Amino acid sequence: MSVCRYPLFILMFAVLPSLVRADINSELFSSYQRLLADYQIEKILAGEGLVSAFDYEAALADGDLEQRLARQTKALASFDPETLNGRKESLAFWINAYNFFMVRQILTEQPDGVLVSSVWDYGGRVNPFVENVFERANFEIGGSSYSLNDIEKGILLGDDFADRGWKDARIHFAVNCASVGCPPLRNVVYTADNLETILAENTRRAFNTERHLRIDGDVLFVTALFDWYQEDFLAASGSVKAFIEAWADPAVAVRVRDAETLEYIDYDWRLNSPGNLKLN
Repeated sequence: MSVCRYPLFILMFAVLPSLVRADINSELFSSYQRLLADYQIEKILAGEGLVSAFDYEAALADGDLEQRLARQTKALASFDPETLNGRKESLAFWINAYNFFMVRQILTEQPDGVLVSSVWDYGGRVNPFVENVFERANFEIGGSSYSLNDIEKGILLGDDFADRGWKDARIHFAVNCASVGCPPLRNVVYTADNLETILAENTRRAFNTERHLRIDGDVLFVTALFDWYQEDFLAASGSVKAFIEAWADPAVAVRVRDAETLEYIDYDWRLNSPGNLKLN
């Protein structure tokens, strides 16, 4: 007697999607997403370049700001990053965490009651006797304390992710240090679904923005990120120019290829506020 196995197969097929967990980032960073929607400003430049600013003054005038920051902070403090599912979800999570904590830092610490003019106002270059903002382990995730450097250099660009094949030099065009010279903060959180699209887009559009790349005659001027993190770009593509050619628009790539000299653009550490980026 033959036995029909199709009903069992159909049942298993129907149950399978419920076993696949949705990407955690959209839900986990919902409070941060609302902050971005309300106070982050993007401006498209000629040639598809992009700059963005965060309206800290407007956010500080929001009567609900303290609660909004507290909800996001609590969500991260109680989240176990060991539950992250694979490369895309993990990269998206740590990019979001870095960018949220940087915004939170500016919104929660104003020396002498005044919004900082640069992240270096917190210490480091201006006051070398005070730990700079990137080294402070003030940010809690899953019961552990992290600094911004821990997240960027120790995790996203660290040895463990490199060993897994997850290290991606385009991260330098995704994490935002709240400065004019940074690649733009985006108005959406990163997710497993949009990660590749936004990483590619941010990198390409940086190369269409003179703050990050310009060509004068046969001289190629590029963001100082390529100087500070040269090893990451060499590991990714063999050279700074090769990395740019791989991710730039074709017309930009041709001009980069023909350039004979490489120089670095002075980094602008002023706060990425609308006034400093002329987005008012």
